[in-house]
Amino acid sequence: MAPPLKNPLKSNDNRSKVILPLAPQGDNIRSEMEMYVRFMRHLRMVPNSRIEIKILSAIQFTADLLDVGDALVAKTLVDLGLRCPRKAFPAAYLEFADKSFMRKKWDLGSPNESLVELKNYWDKIGEDKFAALRHDIKVTSETVYVET
Repeated sequence: MAPPLKNPLKSNDNRSKVILPLAPQGDNIRSEMEMYVRFMRHLRMVPNSRIEIKILSAIQFTADLLDVGDALVAKTLVDLGLRCPRKAFPAAYLEFADKSFMRKKWDLGSPNESLVELKNYWDKIGEDKFAALRHDIKVTSETVYVET
């Protein structure tokens, strides 16, 4: 007989650094449920052994299938309880998260409760605390040839 789960609300009890989301509950959850179901269904089918790659691929597949942004799917799954390392999230969601952490909690665009819990989870598993400040600044320069 398998030992009981430590936390009955956790959807998986393995030793990895990933906590999968729980199904949404309540009224008016149609879009959240559709994202959740498609994400979980595709997560099992990704042919990769690294869970971070599987999660990122499942988020991108769900976004493409539902014709919404990757960041929206990632935000919905985080609100449902997805906790995983930074590399499992799309760049658009990480940019959104990093910008929201730069604001005070009473400012518009500040992190919501689930995003704060995700940040605490990142701190707990040892993610880089200064990752928000390490974004590359893209500079483009073109030379123009003018014939006289």
